[in-house]
Amino acid sequence: MTGAAAAAGWYLAIGVVIALAGLVRLLLGRDLVARLIALNVTGIGSLIILLALGAREEPTDPVLSALVITGLVITVAFTGLGAVLIRRIEGEEDAEAGATEAAEVESAPPAHTPPDSAPAERARPERRPREQEPS
Repeated sequence: MTGAAAAAGWYLAIGVVIALAGLVRLLLGRDLVARLIALNVTGIGSLIILLALGAREEPTDPVLSALVITGLVITVAFTGLGAVLIRRIEGEEDAEAGATEAAEVESAPPAHTPPDSAPAERARPERRPREQEPS
C-alpha cells in the first residue's frame, strides 16, 4: 500500500467518524441552531469521504473534486437559509409568547393602588384628519 493510499484510508475513516458524530447530534438535539450545525458537520464528513475516495486513485479523480467544491458552495447556501428560517421560527415563537403574556396581564384583576399614588394620565395628542390631494 502506498503512502497516498494509506492517507486516503485514514481520511476515509475520519470522514465516517465525523459524519456519524454529526448524524447522532442531529437526531438527538432539540435546539434548532445545534441541529443546523450538526447537519453541517454531517455534510463535511460526507465531503471528506468523497475526497478520500477520489484520492485513492492516481491521478486524483477530478469529478469527485468538483463534487466536493460544489458541495461546499451548497452547504454555505443552505446554512444561510437555515439560519434565516431558524430566526423566523424563533421570532414567531417569541411573538406568540408575548401575546400570551399580554393576554394574561389583561385578564388579571387590577392591583389596588391608593388614590394619591395613582399615576397621572398621559395627555394624548389630537389626531388631525389627512388632507386629500386634489385629483
